[in-house]
Formats: sequence, C-alpha cells, structure tokens
Amino acid sequence: MDAVIDLRSDTLTRPTDAMREAMARAEVGDDVYGEDPTVLALEERVAGMFGHEAALFTPTGSMANVLAVASVVAPGQEVLCESSAHIARAELGAHGAITGLTMRTWTHPRGQVDLAAIEHLYAPDMGPFFVRTAAVSVENTHNFAGGAVLPLDDLRALRSWADTTGTRIHLDGARLWNAHVATGTPLADYGRVADVMAVCLSKGLGAPVGSLMVGSADAVAEARVRRKRMGGGMRQVGVLAAAGLHALDHHVERLADDHAHARLIGEALGLDPAQVDTNIVVVERPDAAAFVASVAEQGVRIAAVGPRAVRLVTHLDVSRADAERAAAVLSSIG
Repeated sequence: MDAVIDLRSDTLTRPTDAMREAMARAEVGDDVYGEDPTVLALEERVAGMFGHEAALFTPTGSMANVLAVASVVAPGQEVLCESSAHIARAELGAHGAITGLTMRTWTHPRGQVDLAAIEHLYAPDMGPFFVRTAAVSVENTHNFAGGAVLPLDDLRALRSWADTTGTRIHLDGARLWNAHVATGTPLADYGRVADVMAVCLSKGLGAPVGSLMVGSADAVAEARVRRKRMGGGMRQVGVLAAAGLHALDHHVERLADDHAHARLIGEALGLDPAQVDTNIVVVERPDAAAFVASVAEQGVRIAAVGPRAVRLVTHLDVSRADAERAAAVLSSIG
C-alpha cells in the first residue's frame, strides 16, 4: 500500500539525517545562565538577518508571539489584528489570559493589511475611560488566509502610519521565510517594518522545535524574564538550536518546491494557482469533516479548519510525486 501523504501541517516534518547529525554535534551549555553557545549563535544570527538588536529562542511560536506582543502592549491596552490572525484564533486566548491585554480586529478575506480599517479602529490615549491602542499585529504569511503574502508596500504604509501615531508593530512571521522565498523580498526589509517579531523554525524549515522572538535588546531582556516566569527557561538546548541553524543553512531556498507543490494541489481543487502564494491551500467544501474523512480513506490526510473549510499544507516531507498523487485523490473526490 502507498504511504499516507500527510498534508495537515508543515509542523509534521521529521529531522533529516543531516539535521540529526548537526544536533548530535552541537556544543551546549546552560541557556538559563546565557551560556549555551549554539543558542547564542542562533539568536545572534536571526537578529542580524532581520536587522534587529537581539533575539530570544523559545520552545514554541505561541510563546514567541506572547513575549513579542507583551513587550509592546501593557495590561489593559489593546492590539489590533485581522480577525483570523493566529494570535486571535489559534493560541487559545493566551495573550489575554497571560498578559491581560485586549484585542480588536478588522476582517479581510486574504488576511491583508486594511489601513483604512486600522485607522478607524485606532484609539489614542483619551484618559482613564477608554482602552488605548498600543500596537497593530500583522501575520505574514497569513495562515488561515491560505498562506497569503502581505505585500511589502502595504507593510511600509502601515509602518509610516504607526510612526505618526506612536503605535508599535508586531509581525507574526511564523512563515515569513515563505514570503521571502515567494517574493524575493530581503528579510531585513521585513524586519524594518516591525518593532518586534516572531519567526518559527519548526514549520516550513523542518526543525523539530523552536521559534524566536526578535526585537530590541531591551525588549528581549524583558522577554527573557517573562519566558522564565512562563516555564520556558531551557537548559542545554543547543541540541535544538543546532537544528535551527542547520535549517537556515539548508532549508530556506527549497521552500520554492513546497510552493510549487501547493499550486499543483490548489489547481486540482479548482483554485487559480496564481492565488496560491506559498505552501498553504484553503478551500471551501459543503461538509469539511466529510471531505476530510473521504480523502483519508484514499491515503491523504488533510485538516478541517472550519465547518466548511479545509486546509492542506505542503512541506519538506512531501515530494513532487506525493503532491501529484494527493492532487489526483483530491480531484477525484471533488
């Protein structure tokens, strides 16, 4: 029987043999004491890639986002974001539950920056009666909008507006590597639009675990304390940081293959391939659960992300042949 093709998420990848070897060779120390050389090398490298002062290694993307947003939004203040943003829909309410901030949203079918809507939502400091807008969060690529890329010009316009109002910008860049490869936009250009960021190593890049918060030295120093308070202080974690360094060396440019495979699958599902920006395909079906079950019977695993929406994600462990077989199965079921 053919092996199951798992398209539920790009978090499902397994470390390559070369990545495992890099992990086994990693030099380690106690990261809580700031003495793990491999972690320090990863943090310095990622901060430099985005033109920021510092970075902090975290076990999860959700933690990196909580730390990043908390560094620019105080308890009782608000962050604005798109209504299907990961920080609003897929982090179990962590931002409000842990840091005491509030959140308001605008809606865009492709998860894009809507500057007019943001300006309408924005609340300045109006005294001890109203919640003040402290930050705007944007997600690039946008997960639930089908891996849509946010154009750099739109992000720069948001940055210009934010500078006039004193509003901070948080960039959820879990899959920013995909946006970089899809558009050719330098990572430092993305870094310049954000005060704080979060980037992930365990999605498209194929590391087994790990994300980083990126920002100023002061913001990262504060986040380091909060990370420990949240139970995120890790010890000889260089074995995991080494996987991230290997991924940065070997798994970034190959994301173009994932994008091509996603376009192939999207076209089989009736989408215009030009609308598949990166490695995520989201399509509507009358009964998402039934569609997922039917596809699973044919050896392809996908995920329901709503009662009438399904998501498919290509990744390091999905070959061209796998993508073609998945496309045949999906088109046969319709």
